[in-house]
Amino acid sequence: MRPIRNRPIWYTSGLFWRTFFLLAFLIMASMAAWIGSFRMVERGPRAQQIAAQVVSIVTITRAALTHSAPERRRELLLELANNEGIRVYPLEDNDVLQAPTESGLMAQARDVVRSRLGSDTRFASRVNDVPGFWVSFAIDDDEYWLMLDRERINRNTSLRWVGWASVVLLLSLLGAVFISGLINQPLARLTAAARAIARGRDPEALPEKGPTEIREANRSFNQMTDDLKRIESDRALVLAGISHDLRTPLARMLLEVEMAPELPDDARHGMQADLAQMDAIIGQFLDYARPVDTSRQAALDLSALLAEVAQQEGRQPDLQIHASLQPDVEVRGDPLELRRVFVNLLENARRYGKAEDAAAAQVDLACRLENGRAVVEIADHGAGLPEADMARLLKPFARMDAARSQASGAGLGLAIVDRVIRRHDGSLQLRNRDGGGLLIRIELPRLAA
Repeated sequence: MRPIRNRPIWYTSGLFWRTFFLLAFLIMASMAAWIGSFRMVERGPRAQQIAAQVVSIVTITRAALTHSAPERRRELLLELANNEGIRVYPLEDNDVLQAPTESGLMAQARDVVRSRLGSDTRFASRVNDVPGFWVSFAIDDDEYWLMLDRERINRNTSLRWVGWASVVLLLSLLGAVFISGLINQPLARLTAAARAIARGRDPEALPEKGPTEIREANRSFNQMTDDLKRIESDRALVLAGISHDLRTPLARMLLEVEMAPELPDDARHGMQADLAQMDAIIGQFLDYARPVDTSRQAALDLSALLAEVAQQEGRQPDLQIHASLQPDVEVRGDPLELRRVFVNLLENARRYGKAEDAAAAQVDLACRLENGRAVVEIADHGAGLPEADMARLLKPFARMDAARSQASGAGLGLAIVDRVIRRHDGSLQLRNRDGGGLLIRIELPRLAA
Protein backbone atom coordinates (compact mmCIF):
# COMPACT_ATOMS: atom_id res chain seq x y z
CA MET A 1 0.00 0.00 0.00
CA ARG A 2 1.35 3.39 -0.94
CA PRO A 3 1.85 5.89 1.87
CA ILE A 4 -0.64 8.75 2.03
CA ARG A 5 1.09 12.07 1.49
CA ASN A 6 -0.19 15.51 2.30
CA ARG A 7 -1.16 16.93 -1.06
CA PRO A 8 -2.39 20.42 -1.97
CA ILE A 9 -6.11 20.91 -2.40
CA TRP A 10 -5.82 21.29 -6.17
CA TYR A 11 -4.31 17.79 -6.45
CA THR A 12 -7.18 15.40 -5.97
CA SER A 13 -8.31 12.18 -7.58
CA GLY A 14 -11.93 13.39 -7.79
CA LEU A 15 -13.03 14.24 -11.32
CA PHE A 16 -15.28 17.05 -10.07
CA TRP A 17 -12.48 18.99 -8.39
CA ARG A 18 -9.98 18.29 -11.17
CA THR A 19 -12.44 19.66 -13.73
CA PHE A 20 -13.30 22.63 -11.52
CA PHE A 21 -9.70 23.64 -10.89
CA LEU A 22 -8.80 23.19 -14.57
CA LEU A 23 -11.71 25.38 -15.68
CA ALA A 24 -10.93 27.95 -12.98
CA PHE A 25 -7.28 28.11 -14.08
CA LEU A 26 -8.23 28.50 -17.74
CA ILE A 27 -10.78 31.22 -16.89
CA MET A 28 -8.33 33.21 -14.77
CA ALA A 29 -5.55 32.83 -17.35
CA SER A 30 -7.92 33.96 -20.11
CA MET A 31 -9.10 36.94 -18.06
CA ALA A 32 -5.54 37.97 -17.24
CA ALA A 33 -4.51 37.71 -20.90
CA TRP A 34 -7.60 39.63 -22.03
CA ILE A 35 -7.15 42.43 -19.47
CA GLY A 36 -3.45 42.73 -20.27
CA SER A 37 -4.11 42.84 -24.00
CA PHE A 38 -6.92 45.37 -23.60
CA ARG A 39 -4.85 47.68 -21.42
CA MET A 40 -1.96 47.55 -23.88
CA VAL A 41 -4.28 48.38 -26.77
CA GLU A 42 -6.06 51.20 -24.92
CA ARG A 43 -2.88 52.73 -23.48
CA GLY A 44 -2.22 54.94 -26.49
CA PRO A 45 -5.75 56.41 -26.83
CA ARG A 46 -6.02 56.85 -23.06
CA ALA A 47 -2.68 58.67 -22.91
CA GLN A 48 -3.86 60.98 -25.69
CA GLN A 49 -7.10 61.61 -23.77
CA ILE A 50 -5.27 62.45 -20.52
CA ALA A 51 -2.80 64.68 -22.35
CA ALA A 52 -5.60 66.52 -24.19
CA GLN A 53 -7.40 67.06 -20.87
CA VAL A 54 -4.28 68.45 -19.20
CA VAL A 55 -3.39 70.67 -22.17
CA SER A 56 -6.95 71.98 -22.34
CA ILE A 57 -7.02 72.81 -18.61
CA VAL A 58 -3.60 74.50 -18.76
CA THR A 59 -4.51 76.48 -21.88
CA ILE A 60 -7.85 77.66 -20.49
CA THR A 61 -6.32 78.55 -17.11
CA ARG A 62 -3.46 80.46 -18.69
CA ALA A 63 -5.85 82.33 -20.99
CA ALA A 64 -8.16 83.18 -18.08
CA LEU A 65 -5.30 84.49 -15.99
CA THR A 66 -3.79 86.43 -18.92
CA HIS A 67 -6.97 88.21 -19.90
CA SER A 68 -8.39 88.86 -16.45
CA ALA A 69 -7.97 92.14 -14.65
CA PRO A 70 -5.18 92.06 -12.05
CA GLU A 71 -7.60 92.91 -9.22
CA ARG A 72 -9.86 89.99 -10.18
CA ARG A 73 -7.12 87.26 -10.42
CA ARG A 74 -7.34 86.36 -6.72
CA GLU A 75 -11.10 85.75 -7.03
CA LEU A 76 -10.54 83.76 -10.24
CA LEU A 77 -7.96 81.52 -8.56
CA LEU A 78 -10.31 80.88 -5.63
CA GLU A 79 -13.16 80.03 -8.01
CA LEU A 80 -10.94 77.61 -9.96
CA ALA A 81 -9.82 75.94 -6.73
CA ASN A 82 -13.30 75.63 -5.22
CA ASN A 83 -15.32 74.72 -8.31
CA GLU A 84 -12.88 72.97 -10.62
CA GLY A 85 -10.27 71.59 -8.23
CA ILE A 86 -7.56 73.54 -10.08
CA ARG A 87 -4.91 75.30 -8.01
CA VAL A 88 -2.28 77.67 -9.39
CA TYR A 89 0.88 78.53 -7.46
CA PRO A 90 3.95 80.54 -8.41
CA LEU A 91 6.93 78.37 -9.33
CA GLU A 92 9.87 79.09 -7.04
CA ASP A 93 13.45 77.97 -7.40
CA ASN A 94 13.46 76.55 -3.86
CA ASP A 95 10.39 74.33 -4.40
CA VAL A 96 10.92 70.76 -3.17
CA LEU A 97 9.85 68.43 -5.98
CA GLN A 98 9.10 64.72 -6.15
CA ALA A 99 9.40 63.21 -9.58
CA PRO A 100 6.29 61.51 -10.98
CA THR A 101 6.08 57.75 -11.31
CA GLU A 102 7.40 56.36 -14.54
CA SER A 103 4.38 54.25 -15.43
CA GLY A 104 3.87 53.53 -19.09
CA LEU A 105 0.55 55.36 -19.39
CA MET A 106 1.51 58.57 -17.55
CA ALA A 107 4.95 58.71 -19.18
CA GLN A 108 3.31 58.56 -22.59
CA ALA A 109 0.80 61.25 -21.56
CA ARG A 110 3.61 63.55 -20.32
CA ASP A 111 5.43 63.23 -23.67
CA VAL A 112 2.27 64.33 -25.49
CA VAL A 113 1.79 67.27 -23.10
CA ARG A 114 5.42 68.41 -23.64
CA SER A 115 4.99 68.21 -27.39
CA ARG A 116 2.00 70.60 -27.14
CA LEU A 117 2.99 72.96 -24.32
CA GLY A 118 6.71 73.04 -24.87
CA SER A 119 9.74 70.93 -24.04
CA ASP A 120 10.46 73.00 -20.92
CA THR A 121 7.21 71.86 -19.26
CA ARG A 122 7.94 70.19 -15.94
CA PHE A 123 5.92 67.60 -13.99
CA ALA A 124 5.89 66.49 -10.36
CA SER A 125 3.85 64.23 -8.12
CA ARG A 126 4.54 66.35 -5.02
CA VAL A 127 5.55 69.98 -4.59
CA ASN A 128 6.48 71.05 -1.07
CA ASP A 129 4.86 67.84 0.26
CA VAL A 130 1.52 68.60 -1.41
CA PRO A 131 0.43 65.58 -3.49
CA GLY A 132 -1.29 65.95 -6.86
CA PHE A 133 -0.68 66.11 -10.56
CA TRP A 134 1.65 69.13 -10.99
CA VAL A 135 2.41 70.66 -14.39
CA SER A 136 4.26 73.91 -15.06
CA PHE A 137 3.31 76.69 -17.50
CA ALA A 138 4.56 80.21 -18.18
CA ILE A 139 2.84 83.55 -18.57
CA ASP A 140 5.29 85.97 -20.12
CA ASP A 141 8.41 85.62 -17.99
CA ASP A 142 6.67 84.21 -14.90
CA GLU A 143 6.32 80.45 -14.25
CA TYR A 144 3.49 78.83 -12.38
CA TRP A 145 2.46 75.44 -11.11
CA LEU A 146 -0.95 74.08 -11.99
CA MET A 147 -2.03 71.36 -9.60
CA LEU A 148 -4.85 68.87 -10.39
CA ASP A 149 -6.25 66.20 -8.11
CA ARG A 150 -5.04 62.79 -9.22
CA GLU A 151 -8.63 61.53 -9.28
CA ARG A 152 -9.34 64.03 -12.05
CA ILE A 153 -6.66 62.42 -14.18
CA ASN A 154 -7.00 58.78 -13.17
CA ARG A 155 -10.63 58.16 -12.16
CA ASN A 156 -10.03 54.97 -10.13
CA THR A 157 -9.87 52.91 -13.29
CA SER A 158 -7.85 50.24 -11.48
CA LEU A 159 -10.51 49.83 -8.80
CA ARG A 160 -13.19 49.62 -11.45
CA TRP A 161 -11.19 46.98 -13.28
CA VAL A 162 -10.76 44.98 -10.07
CA GLY A 163 -14.48 45.21 -9.34
CA TRP A 164 -15.57 44.14 -12.79
CA ALA A 165 -12.96 41.37 -12.89
CA SER A 166 -14.15 40.05 -9.50
CA VAL A 167 -17.77 39.93 -10.68
CA VAL A 168 -16.83 38.21 -13.94
CA LEU A 169 -14.54 35.77 -12.12
CA LEU A 170 -17.26 34.89 -9.58
CA LEU A 171 -19.81 34.25 -12.34
CA SER A 172 -17.24 32.20 -14.27
CA LEU A 173 -16.40 30.06 -11.23
CA LEU A 174 -20.11 29.41 -10.63
CA GLY A 175 -20.32 28.32 -14.25
CA ALA A 176 -17.27 26.07 -13.71
CA VAL A 177 -19.01 24.45 -10.72
CA PHE A 178 -22.11 23.82 -12.84
CA ILE A 179 -20.09 22.38 -15.74
CA SER A 180 -18.02 20.18 -13.41
CA GLY A 181 -21.19 18.84 -11.78
CA LEU A 182 -22.75 18.25 -15.18
CA ILE A 183 -19.74 16.19 -16.23
CA ASN A 184 -19.26 14.39 -12.92
CA GLN A 185 -22.89 13.49 -12.13
CA PRO A 186 -23.33 10.75 -14.79
CA LEU A 187 -19.97 9.22 -13.88
CA ALA A 188 -20.79 9.33 -10.15
CA ARG A 189 -24.13 7.65 -10.86
CA LEU A 190 -22.38 4.98 -12.93
CA THR A 191 -19.79 4.42 -10.18
CA ALA A 192 -22.48 4.03 -7.53
CA ALA A 193 -24.35 1.50 -9.68
CA ALA A 194 -21.16 -0.50 -10.33
CA ARG A 195 -20.36 -0.48 -6.60
CA ALA A 196 -23.88 -1.72 -5.84
CA ILE A 197 -23.42 -4.64 -8.24
CA ALA A 198 -20.07 -5.46 -6.64
CA ARG A 199 -21.86 -5.67 -3.26
CA GLY A 200 -24.50 -8.00 -4.65
CA ARG A 201 -27.28 -5.42 -4.86
CA ASP A 202 -29.63 -4.71 -7.74
CA PRO A 203 -29.19 -1.06 -8.82
CA GLU A 204 -31.81 0.97 -10.62
CA ALA A 205 -31.46 1.33 -14.38
CA LEU A 206 -29.34 4.30 -15.42
CA PRO A 207 -31.11 7.02 -17.45
CA GLU A 208 -30.33 6.65 -21.15
CA LYS A 209 -30.31 10.35 -21.96
CA GLY A 210 -27.85 13.18 -22.30
CA PRO A 211 -24.77 13.37 -24.54
CA THR A 212 -24.07 10.51 -26.92
CA GLU A 213 -21.12 9.14 -24.95
CA ILE A 214 -23.02 9.14 -21.62
CA ARG A 215 -26.13 7.69 -23.26
CA GLU A 216 -24.14 4.85 -24.87
CA ALA A 217 -22.26 4.11 -21.63
CA ASN A 218 -25.49 3.94 -19.60
CA ARG A 219 -27.18 1.78 -22.24
CA SER A 220 -24.23 -0.64 -22.22
CA PHE A 221 -24.23 -0.74 -18.42
CA ASN A 222 -27.96 -1.46 -18.29
CA GLN A 223 -27.49 -4.24 -20.83
CA MET A 224 -24.68 -5.66 -18.71
CA THR A 225 -26.85 -5.67 -15.56
CA ASP A 226 -29.64 -7.44 -17.47
CA ASP A 227 -27.14 -10.05 -18.66
CA LEU A 228 -25.86 -10.55 -15.12
CA LYS A 229 -29.40 -11.05 -13.83
CA ARG A 230 -30.02 -13.64 -16.53
CA ILE A 231 -26.75 -15.39 -15.70
CA GLU A 232 -27.67 -15.45 -12.00
CA SER A 233 -31.04 -16.95 -12.86
CA ASP A 234 -29.47 -19.57 -15.10
CA ARG A 235 -26.86 -20.40 -12.45
CA ALA A 236 -29.54 -20.88 -9.81
CA LEU A 237 -31.34 -23.27 -12.15
CA VAL A 238 -28.10 -25.16 -12.91
CA LEU A 239 -27.24 -25.42 -9.21
CA ALA A 240 -30.68 -26.81 -8.43
CA GLY A 241 -30.18 -29.40 -11.17
CA ILE A 242 -26.69 -30.31 -9.91
CA SER A 243 -27.95 -30.71 -6.36
CA HIS A 244 -30.74 -33.02 -7.50
CA ASP A 245 -28.83 -35.00 -10.15
CA LEU A 246 -25.76 -35.67 -7.99
CA ARG A 247 -27.15 -36.05 -4.52
CA THR A 248 -29.94 -38.41 -5.56
CA PRO A 249 -27.48 -41.09 -6.83
CA LEU A 250 -25.32 -40.53 -3.77
CA ALA A 251 -28.28 -41.10 -1.46
CA ARG A 252 -29.15 -44.27 -3.40
CA MET A 253 -25.56 -45.53 -3.20
CA LEU A 254 -25.46 -44.81 0.53
CA LEU A 255 -28.69 -46.76 1.04
CA GLU A 256 -27.34 -49.71 -0.98
CA VAL A 257 -24.12 -49.72 1.05
CA GLU A 258 -26.02 -49.79 4.33
CA MET A 259 -28.30 -52.60 3.14
CA ALA A 260 -25.61 -54.77 1.56
CA PRO A 261 -25.26 -57.71 3.99
CA GLU A 262 -22.16 -59.23 2.37
CA LEU A 263 -19.95 -56.12 2.92
CA PRO A 264 -17.44 -56.25 5.78
CA ASP A 265 -17.80 -53.53 8.37
CA ASP A 266 -14.46 -51.92 7.43
CA ALA A 267 -15.45 -51.68 3.77
CA ARG A 268 -18.90 -50.39 4.68
CA HIS A 269 -17.49 -47.63 6.91
CA GLY A 270 -14.92 -46.68 4.26
CA MET A 271 -17.53 -46.41 1.52
CA GLN A 272 -19.84 -44.43 3.79
CA ALA A 273 -16.99 -42.05 4.59
CA ASP A 274 -16.21 -41.63 0.87
CA LEU A 275 -19.83 -40.93 0.03
CA ALA A 276 -20.08 -38.44 2.90
CA GLN A 277 -16.93 -36.73 1.63
CA MET A 278 -18.41 -36.51 -1.89
CA ASP A 279 -21.60 -35.02 -0.46
CA ALA A 280 -19.55 -32.47 1.52
CA ILE A 281 -17.61 -31.50 -1.64
CA ILE A 282 -20.85 -30.98 -3.55
CA GLY A 283 -22.14 -28.89 -0.65
CA GLN A 284 -19.01 -26.70 -0.79
CA PHE A 285 -19.40 -26.19 -4.54
CA LEU A 286 -23.03 -25.19 -4.07
CA ASP A 287 -22.20 -22.83 -1.20
CA TYR A 288 -19.48 -21.12 -3.20
CA ALA A 289 -21.60 -20.77 -6.35
CA ARG A 290 -24.81 -19.75 -4.58
CA PRO A 291 -26.14 -16.43 -5.96
CA VAL A 292 -26.08 -13.35 -3.79
CA ASP A 293 -29.37 -12.70 -2.03
CA THR A 294 -29.29 -9.47 -0.04
CA SER A 295 -33.01 -9.61 0.70
CA ARG A 296 -32.33 -11.91 3.66
CA GLN A 297 -29.99 -9.43 5.31
CA ALA A 298 -31.44 -7.80 8.40
CA ALA A 299 -30.35 -6.37 11.72
CA LEU A 300 -28.98 -9.06 14.01
CA ASP A 301 -27.19 -9.34 17.33
CA LEU A 302 -23.77 -10.68 16.40
CA SER A 303 -22.86 -11.44 20.01
CA ALA A 304 -25.99 -13.56 20.51
CA LEU A 305 -25.37 -15.41 17.25
CA LEU A 306 -21.80 -16.23 18.27
CA ALA A 307 -22.97 -17.37 21.68
CA GLU A 308 -25.39 -19.82 20.07
CA VAL A 309 -22.73 -21.14 17.67
CA ALA A 310 -20.19 -21.51 20.50
CA GLN A 311 -22.69 -23.42 22.64
CA GLN A 312 -23.60 -25.71 19.73
CA GLU A 313 -20.05 -26.44 18.58
CA GLY A 314 -18.66 -26.63 22.11
CA ARG A 315 -20.55 -29.88 22.68
CA GLN A 316 -17.93 -31.77 20.67
CA PRO A 317 -15.51 -33.52 23.02
CA ASP A 318 -12.39 -32.46 21.12
CA LEU A 319 -13.24 -28.74 21.03
CA GLN A 320 -13.15 -26.27 23.93
CA ILE A 321 -14.27 -22.72 23.21
CA HIS A 322 -13.33 -19.81 25.47
CA ALA A 323 -15.72 -16.99 24.53
CA SER A 324 -15.33 -13.31 25.35
CA LEU A 325 -18.32 -11.59 23.77
CA GLN A 326 -19.17 -7.94 24.19
CA PRO A 327 -22.98 -7.66 24.42
CA ASP A 328 -25.20 -5.82 21.97
CA VAL A 329 -22.83 -5.83 18.99
CA GLU A 330 -25.31 -5.35 16.16
CA VAL A 331 -24.62 -5.67 12.44
CA ARG A 332 -26.69 -6.07 9.31
CA GLY A 333 -26.38 -9.44 7.62
CA ASP A 334 -27.80 -12.80 6.68
CA PRO A 335 -27.96 -14.88 9.88
CA LEU A 336 -27.82 -18.21 7.99
CA GLU A 337 -24.71 -17.24 6.01
CA LEU A 338 -22.91 -15.75 9.01
CA ARG A 339 -23.78 -18.80 11.14
CA ARG A 340 -22.33 -21.05 8.42
CA VAL A 341 -19.17 -18.91 8.38
CA PHE A 342 -18.54 -19.18 12.12
CA VAL A 343 -19.40 -22.90 12.18
CA ASN A 344 -16.90 -23.54 9.38
CA LEU A 345 -14.17 -21.54 11.11
CA LEU A 346 -14.70 -23.30 14.44
CA GLU A 347 -14.73 -26.68 12.69
CA ASN A 348 -11.52 -25.71 10.93
CA ALA A 349 -9.97 -24.77 14.29
CA ARG A 350 -11.16 -28.07 15.81
CA ARG A 351 -9.44 -30.07 13.07
CA TYR A 352 -6.18 -28.18 12.74
CA GLY A 353 -5.88 -26.00 15.85
CA LYS A 354 -4.86 -28.58 18.43
CA ALA A 355 -1.65 -28.09 20.32
CA GLU A 356 0.82 -30.97 20.39
CA ASP A 357 -0.26 -33.82 22.67
CA ALA A 358 -3.57 -32.04 23.44
CA ALA A 359 -6.78 -34.04 23.59
CA ALA A 360 -8.96 -31.11 22.50
CA ALA A 361 -8.50 -27.94 20.46
CA GLN A 362 -8.47 -24.79 22.58
CA VAL A 363 -10.16 -21.94 20.69
CA ASP A 364 -10.48 -18.32 21.84
CA LEU A 365 -13.58 -16.62 20.46
CA ALA A 366 -13.89 -12.83 20.90
CA CYS A 367 -16.41 -10.26 19.70
CA ARG A 368 -16.19 -6.52 20.37
CA LEU A 369 -16.60 -3.07 18.90
CA GLU A 370 -13.44 -1.42 17.65
CA ASN A 371 -13.23 1.95 15.87
CA GLY A 372 -16.92 1.82 15.05
CA ARG A 373 -16.79 -1.67 13.50
CA ALA A 374 -17.71 -5.10 14.78
CA VAL A 375 -14.62 -7.30 15.20
CA VAL A 376 -14.70 -11.09 15.58
CA GLU A 377 -11.48 -13.00 16.35
CA ILE A 378 -11.09 -16.78 16.34
CA ALA A 379 -7.69 -17.98 17.56
CA ASP A 380 -6.49 -21.56 17.96
CA HIS A 381 -3.32 -22.99 19.55
CA GLY A 382 -2.11 -25.13 16.67
CA ALA A 383 0.91 -24.88 14.42
CA GLY A 384 -0.34 -21.86 12.48
CA LEU A 385 0.29 -21.26 8.80
CA PRO A 386 3.28 -20.19 6.74
CA GLU A 387 3.06 -16.47 6.06
CA ALA A 388 3.53 -17.03 2.33
CA ASP A 389 0.44 -19.29 2.11
CA MET A 390 -2.10 -17.10 3.91
CA ALA A 391 -3.17 -15.00 0.93
CA ARG A 392 -3.25 -18.08 -1.33
CA LEU A 393 -5.54 -20.02 1.01
CA LEU A 394 -8.29 -17.42 0.56
CA LYS A 395 -8.53 -18.32 -3.13
CA PRO A 396 -10.79 -21.12 -4.44
CA PHE A 397 -9.38 -24.68 -4.51
CA ALA A 398 -6.28 -23.67 -2.53
CA ARG A 399 -5.14 -26.28 0.00
CA MET A 400 -2.05 -26.95 2.06
CA ASP A 401 0.41 -29.41 0.59
CA ALA A 402 1.18 -31.28 3.78
CA ALA A 403 -1.00 -31.97 6.83
CA ARG A 404 -4.18 -30.45 5.50
CA SER A 405 -4.02 -32.10 2.10
CA GLN A 406 -5.75 -35.17 3.42
CA ALA A 407 -8.80 -33.30 4.65
CA SER A 408 -12.15 -33.70 3.06
CA GLY A 409 -13.39 -30.88 0.85
CA ALA A 410 -12.31 -29.12 -2.30
CA GLY A 411 -10.31 -26.27 -0.82
CA LEU A 412 -13.28 -23.89 -0.82
CA GLY A 413 -13.79 -23.41 2.92
CA LEU A 414 -11.85 -20.18 3.46
CA ALA A 415 -12.80 -18.93 -0.02
CA ILE A 416 -16.48 -19.31 0.91
CA VAL A 417 -15.90 -17.51 4.22
CA ASP A 418 -14.06 -14.66 2.50
CA ARG A 419 -16.77 -14.33 -0.13
CA VAL A 420 -19.58 -14.21 2.43
CA ILE A 421 -17.74 -11.61 4.52
CA ARG A 422 -17.14 -9.43 1.46
CA ARG A 423 -20.86 -9.69 0.63
CA HIS A 424 -21.44 -8.10 4.02
CA ASP A 425 -18.98 -5.25 3.24
CA GLY A 426 -16.51 -6.76 5.71
CA SER A 427 -12.92 -7.95 5.62
CA LEU A 428 -11.13 -11.18 6.56
CA GLN A 429 -7.51 -11.38 7.78
CA LEU A 430 -5.31 -14.35 8.63
CA ARG A 431 -2.22 -14.13 10.78
CA ASN A 432 -0.26 -16.23 13.24
CA ARG A 433 -0.98 -15.36 16.85
CA ASP A 434 1.68 -14.70 19.46
CA GLY A 435 2.50 -17.95 21.24
CA GLY A 436 1.53 -20.15 18.29
CA GLY A 437 -1.66 -20.80 16.44
CA LEU A 438 -3.74 -19.15 13.78
CA LEU A 439 -5.74 -15.96 14.37
CA ILE A 440 -8.68 -15.20 12.05
CA ARG A 441 -9.94 -11.61 12.29
CA ILE A 442 -13.26 -10.56 10.77
CA GLU A 443 -14.44 -6.96 10.60
CA LEU A 444 -18.05 -6.05 9.76
CA PRO A 445 -19.75 -2.65 9.56
CA ARG A 446 -21.61 -1.80 12.72
CA LEU A 447 -25.34 -1.30 12.34
CA ALA A 448 -26.05 2.43 12.36
CA ALA A 449 -28.10 3.58 15.31
